[in-house]
Amino acid sequence: MTRAAFLLLTSLLFSASAADLPARKRMAVITTVWWKPSHAWHMAERFLWGYPEQGRWHKPPLDVVSAYVAQYPKNDLSRGRAKEAGFTIYPTIAETLRCGGDKLAVDAVLLIGEHGEYPKNELGQKLYPRYEFFQEIVEVFREDGRSVPVFNDKHLSWKWEWAKEMVDQSRELNFPFLAGSSLPVTWRMPAVDLPHGAVTEEIVCVAYGGKEIYGFHALETLQCIAERRQSGETGVRSVEALQGDDVWHAMENGAWDPKLFEACLSRSQTLKQVGDFSHRYPTPKQMRQLCQNPILYRLEYRDGLNASMLLLNGLVGDFTIAARIKGQTEPFSTLFYLPPVPNVTYSAALMSNAEKMFLIGKAPYPVERTLLTSGMLESCLKSLATGRQLRTPHLDVRYTTPRESTFVRR
Repeated sequence: MTRAAFLLLTSLLFSASAADLPARKRMAVITTVWWKPSHAWHMAERFLWGYPEQGRWHKPPLDVVSAYVAQYPKNDLSRGRAKEAGFTIYPTIAETLRCGGDKLAVDAVLLIGEHGEYPKNELGQKLYPRYEFFQEIVEVFREDGRSVPVFNDKHLSWKWEWAKEMVDQSRELNFPFLAGSSLPVTWRMPAVDLPHGAVTEEIVCVAYGGKEIYGFHALETLQCIAERRQSGETGVRSVEALQGDDVWHAMENGAWDPKLFEACLSRSQTLKQVGDFSHRYPTPKQMRQLCQNPILYRLEYRDGLNASMLLLNGLVGDFTIAARIKGQTEPFSTLFYLPPVPNVTYSAALMSNAEKMFLIGKAPYPVERTLLTSGMLESCLKSLATGRQLRTPHLDVRYTTPRESTFVRR
């Protein structure tokens, strides 16, 4: 471009009136709580201040104009953020979506039902009101005759029937719906994905954390790999959950491919050691010593794929996965890397995908992934509570995923 052409283009851009510029989208935040480092702090604030992306600071073309906050603990940040960023906190979800008026007045909804004081049930599930919040959102859509894209943080609901209803309602009202956590979209080391359409024989995921909250993260890590296999996603036929010594007995009896398990531990950056040992692969005895309460979720998919997800607190503190692909001698394996606080840019990677949906009106990956993972988690927790393998005919969830990977590479 010549200097004269550049100057002409610049003058045209700066002389354009506000009416000529694309309208900024208006966004509502619906959240249980807003404190550091709650998920509202992780996610909603990406739309207030922007986030790092490929070596620059990206500021989304969306304005947070309203918010609903269910609980206000002493460390609440929402009121200060509202004053600083210029949005209004309303007492109800309906008023938030209508910005105090009588019609839907936003273009996107960020739904965060994580953290806060809520009871647990007998399975150990924390009863976050994601479904209840979603129903209030849908009621406004129905009453006002217009729907907008919705992003739901983490699993859809602790109850399968509710999770399925949420997806069904999004289809009925024809609005883009995206859900899940940051694990499928965060950085990977190495930056690889299961080849799309690969004939996959077995998958092992090794992770850490609590049986429900981090159990979802680990199952979603597994699912975002499994769904790329040759058949696409066909659903899950049965689940079985084991805990404690039963997990180690299962390992001794060959419940999963030891080569895949080794690949997972070899990818880990947090593999613990006994005493003053360093850089050693732990023996089974040392694994037992380091991890005294392991948890195993075993999944049998409807097309015959078998998968094992292990929570090994004390042995590892990250998320790794390995898969056996037919015809390949070495396993596919990678680490799902979560950058540390305070930047926690994996949440920026997640909000980047939410932003894409808000702007173009299409989810970058299927919400069915989160639906299936929500049901897998509930079924595994029921298996753990009853000590039985459970058939899961309700998890007949079928979908295909885009060939292009959606995790951060740069």
